[in-house]
Amino acid sequence: MSKPLSDHDKKKQISVRGLAGVENVSDLKQNFNRHLHFTLVKDRNVATKRDYYFALANTVRDHLVGRWIRTQQHYYEKDPKRVYYISLEFYMGRTLQNTMVNLALENACDEAMYQLGLDMEELEDMEEDAGLGNGGLGRLAACFLDSMASLGLAAYGYGIRYEFGIFNQKIVNGWQVEEADDWLRYGNPWEKARPEYMRPVHFYGRTEHHPDGVKWVDTQVVLALPYDTPVPGYRNNVVNTMRLWSAKAPCEFNLKDFNVGGYIQAVLDRNLAENISRVLYPNDNFFEGKELRLKQEYFVVSATLQDIIRRFKVSKFGSREIARTDFTKLPDKVAIQLNDTHPAMAIPELMRVLVDEEKLGWEMAWDICVRTCAYTNHTVLPEALERWPVDLFAHLLPRHLEIVYEINRRHLERVAAKYPGDIGRLSRMSLIEEGGQKRINMAHLCIVGSHAVNGVAQIHSDILKATIFKDFYEMEPHKFQNKTNGITPRRWLVMCNPGLAEVIAERIGEDYIRDLDQLQSLRNFVNDDAFIRDIAKVKQENKLKFAVHLEEHYKVKINPNSMFDIQVKRIHEYKRQLLNCLHIITYYNRIKKEPNKQWTPRTIMIGGKAAPGYHTAKMIIRLITAIGEVVNNDPVVGDRLKVIFLENYRVTLAEKAIPAADLSEQISTAGTEASGTGNMKFMLNGALTIGTMDGANVEMAEEAGEDNLFIFGMRVDDVDELDRKGYCAEEYYNRLPELKQAIDQIAGGFFSPKQPDLFKEIVNMLMHHDRFKVFADYEDYMKCQEKVNALYKNPKEWTKKVIYNIAGCGKFSSDRTIAQYAREIWGMEPTLEKLPAPDDNDFAAVVIFVKHSALHN
Repeated sequence: MSKPLSDHDKKKQISVRGLAGVENVSDLKQNFNRHLHFTLVKDRNVATKRDYYFALANTVRDHLVGRWIRTQQHYYEKDPKRVYYISLEFYMGRTLQNTMVNLALENACDEAMYQLGLDMEELEDMEEDAGLGNGGLGRLAACFLDSMASLGLAAYGYGIRYEFGIFNQKIVNGWQVEEADDWLRYGNPWEKARPEYMRPVHFYGRTEHHPDGVKWVDTQVVLALPYDTPVPGYRNNVVNTMRLWSAKAPCEFNLKDFNVGGYIQAVLDRNLAENISRVLYPNDNFFEGKELRLKQEYFVVSATLQDIIRRFKVSKFGSREIARTDFTKLPDKVAIQLNDTHPAMAIPELMRVLVDEEKLGWEMAWDICVRTCAYTNHTVLPEALERWPVDLFAHLLPRHLEIVYEINRRHLERVAAKYPGDIGRLSRMSLIEEGGQKRINMAHLCIVGSHAVNGVAQIHSDILKATIFKDFYEMEPHKFQNKTNGITPRRWLVMCNPGLAEVIAERIGEDYIRDLDQLQSLRNFVNDDAFIRDIAKVKQENKLKFAVHLEEHYKVKINPNSMFDIQVKRIHEYKRQLLNCLHIITYYNRIKKEPNKQWTPRTIMIGGKAAPGYHTAKMIIRLITAIGEVVNNDPVVGDRLKVIFLENYRVTLAEKAIPAADLSEQISTAGTEASGTGNMKFMLNGALTIGTMDGANVEMAEEAGEDNLFIFGMRVDDVDELDRKGYCAEEYYNRLPELKQAIDQIAGGFFSPKQPDLFKEIVNMLMHHDRFKVFADYEDYMKCQEKVNALYKNPKEWTKKVIYNIAGCGKFSSDRTIAQYAREIWGMEPTLEKLPAPDDNDFAAVVIFVKHSALHN
């Protein structure tokens, strides 16, 4: 019997990973050794694994630099319209492997490391995740950056360089414990500080009204220091920029305040200014009206708009002369996309710059603002909508409050003219909510100040128009669009699942990586036994690899032949991890009742972080871990059911878990999950979905065929009907014996014998004030799970459904999403043309650098 291929040899065979040419490999080894010596100041005797990671990262980064400079130079010469994607979150994960994939360097680097006696996977594991996001919204921004670069758009991601990203989650005695994510501790090889583009940002102060305009005076200044990270497109030599701002106190901070002898304290107080970029707020779908958060929102917006306007004014590459002063051309050269309402301050800030600083008239400035800005809504949950107290606004941003009031005055005039006498409509559509304390509704500000408003899946966009934005839709229907979310197939297939990417490429070539619609042609192989075998084999390999990872981390023996049933996402009541728990308990009870029946074995994994202040979410985690303690230690059940809570779910863990999944749980109450993107990742990686008709699940069922998903539960209309009638949980509890048994076990301490009433709040919520109607979908969910079990016993039929799912994934590429944003909102045309490749050893780029006094990127 021949020796099985090592991981290294397997990787070498994979064509989608690029070719390992001899010169290429020897260059990489030479540059690696050069960086180890000159950049890290180490030799092979004292270098650590982290040193080797940094040497490799710097070597790969070298391949980006020429392309990066060339790309920015190309934009200055061609002067295209540019798009600015402003987001408080960019959930990037790791960068090394993604860069190698997009530059086709993976095999060459792997071979070079192998020849140097190093294991590339071990080095990749040294990289910290850039965890500058909470979940879907932040990860979407990251996928969008990849697609914008791959489609050759002149695009810039703008955000905050948080010193501490999303907390690391530890599970201690079954409870979530948060620890700070000090991701920059060892330095970040992918970023370049750009102190020459530092910008002042103003806070507090007061306004003075003069005949020649308004002045905002006596402000406190914080400096915004930009850090640039390269964003490579897929094998097209385009490298765009993500620019993240860090807060710096000015040198004179607190010192001018003639506080005698207070010098030491003044220097220590610099921290107060620099706290603005210290930490990411860890809330997902929840608004917390804190002053520091409003500061963060204005900080990113103010610094970014200064950058946008500077870049608009200088038209040609490297030129310092101000070339453009006609702001009526701004919407022809600039598109600003607001990722949710978090950067909504861009609207009053752009108005302030145009009116107060550039001295344009209000009407002209407003027309420019509306034609430049567009707004993406990400949720309909009322607790997630940003509504800032007017008094906080008046204190922190007094000029912006005046501008918002003026925007509102003119907006309400238009409403009154169109709907005379409709007082109810005026109050519903106002940007200012009257009541206890007056608040500014940021979503209303975004709609009024933008030319396009979009939801992120068809059902979500329809709900916006029918419910929370109904009045606005009736008044300006032309503004409302849909842009169904997508995911980048580079990270979420080629990088995380090379085995599957290769099996697909063997059948249809590798162009699908740029044009995911080509996956449709896999339908021709749905009855091809060899293809069915290959797909099943890749899944089994991924499961074995993940099982090894789990056994190392959890000391639980995993049955790799069991169904891997996975629900990973932020812990939230609307996502209904509790419904999953009820299925686990019911399945456990059934096995215990008839231990000799042929049960389909399952390993059920649930993972995700709970916001630190969200008590119910933390209790849900404790319930999951408690169920696991009982189920996993019951000898009657054995390896037929295991429950694992996946600790510290993050981008890098998703890349391991998703390729190994058989079943994807997408079980939110219909009408609550705006889109979901995890659902798309599972579908692309060969899992089947059990889910409600919510978010993008609806479109996934459309693309793959509803028979190829396990759809259950109430539709949006059923939920509305139940709301009208009144949801009564007790009715289900009394009618469904298995549900009653499960709830009684949770309530009676079966899963918490040492603290019998540990979960009484959860039970009380489910029985008396469950906004998300878990019990209403329980019965159908259980029936649907039985269908899942039955199909899993027939691997061939299961895999055929998997193939239909993969073949239906084309629509869910973020390339399609971004092409639609570009054409339908930004007025830009995507291109698959390549930029000319720089000769990596040629000094043209350096010559250009010297010829022009500065790189204006």
